[in-house]
Amino acid sequence: MKITLPALSPTMETGNLVKWLVKENQEVKSGEVLAEIETDKATMELESPDDGVIIKILVPENSENVKVNTEIAILKIEGEEEGEDRLDIEISKKPKDQEKELTSIDKDLPVNEIKFNFNDDQDIELSKTWTEKEMTMREALNTAISEEMHLDKDVFLLGEEVAEYEGAYKITQDLLNQFGKDRVLDTPISEHGFTGLAIGAAMAGLKPICEFMTFNFSMQAIDQVINSAAKSLYMSGGEINVPIVFRGPNGSAARVGAQHSQCFISWYSHIPGLIVVAPSNARDAKGLLKSSIRNPNPVVFLEHEILYNQKTLVPEEDNFIVPLGKANILNEGKDLTIIGFSMSIKRILDAMPEISKLGLNPEIIDLRTIKPLDEETIFNSIKKTNRVVIVEDGWGNTSFGSHLSHLIQSNCFDHLDSEIIKVSGKDVPMPYAENLEKLALPSTYDIVEAVKKVTYR
Repeated sequence: MKITLPALSPTMETGNLVKWLVKENQEVKSGEVLAEIETDKATMELESPDDGVIIKILVPENSENVKVNTEIAILKIEGEEEGEDRLDIEISKKPKDQEKELTSIDKDLPVNEIKFNFNDDQDIELSKTWTEKEMTMREALNTAISEEMHLDKDVFLLGEEVAEYEGAYKITQDLLNQFGKDRVLDTPISEHGFTGLAIGAAMAGLKPICEFMTFNFSMQAIDQVINSAAKSLYMSGGEINVPIVFRGPNGSAARVGAQHSQCFISWYSHIPGLIVVAPSNARDAKGLLKSSIRNPNPVVFLEHEILYNQKTLVPEEDNFIVPLGKANILNEGKDLTIIGFSMSIKRILDAMPEISKLGLNPEIIDLRTIKPLDEETIFNSIKKTNRVVIVEDGWGNTSFGSHLSHLIQSNCFDHLDSEIIKVSGKDVPMPYAENLEKLALPSTYDIVEAVKKVTYR
């Protein structure tokens, strides 16, 4: 029996074969876990379809970007006709370049010759030389949580399936083993309940990390987040701090429908008392999450699940942080400024080849923190380039991008040589159909057309 890489979600096209849990010539039972498969959403377990013997493993562990339906192993089941010898011959004759293709690593975040400038000289803590390791955003977030829990016994984690199942997106993998059930807590499916519990614990002096399986589910707890977490410091006259991090995936994923595809950047950045963070890469994700956990105020930490599998170099030291409220200039340019955050940064970088064909060199700003906003970096850039495009995934109506446009207009009016163009998600509930979903989100075409408009091309 040929075992193939299954499609573990409606949108899965490739997966990473992380680990084999069996060996060749090993007997297995139906339902026994054979391997761990990582997708852009989670790490899943591949089970044996029948009793038998694994006679050949075709794809080694740590293979990345293996296509769905690729044959990854041969399982001999009782009564099956002998045909393995022929298969072994075919396998041994497999061209070397085909084997290489199975294990090749596609470079994520196509920067297209743009150098990531992480502004390490902006802060004393960032001016060090770091020991760096390539890791995914998923791994970076996990590392940040683990490090802070080791450094501070008051930090604990709670949420749905964060302990025994290790998180719906495997962000909390192995944390239960490291810290035990007293500091890594599985909660009932009651966002309103466990969010209130976490806020109460923060008021009592602990430092909770409250995971929402998706920020769409935070709507069930939004009264707790806004009226209890955000306002308590002010309403208590500065007596009651709420040091808590609300974290989880935000925005559109891939074909998960209108109710699971909303961007909450504008929702939460509207609220006084909340810090709002939206990282675009693994390095920032680690540094910003560590800063968020250490902050004495409530932080809404908005990740993007499509970015969980994207890789960058990340410092391994546990004292690495990225300060809140500091934007990052990814590319220094002179012709216009393009501003984004989270997933919209990837969309901007994907559009760069087409923008370069226009003979333009844009300055690209990754906001990183939405609130507080690094207005100084934004205004200085626009005073240099005189043109600006804002890219956001969320709906454009009364959006964060609209507020940013107001700030730019108010503070840089005399320096603008064109109107401010905002590229946003379309004003519709997110369609489920793949082709319509693409049309509802900012595209390379949308970004390039905005660039053309502000540069009069």
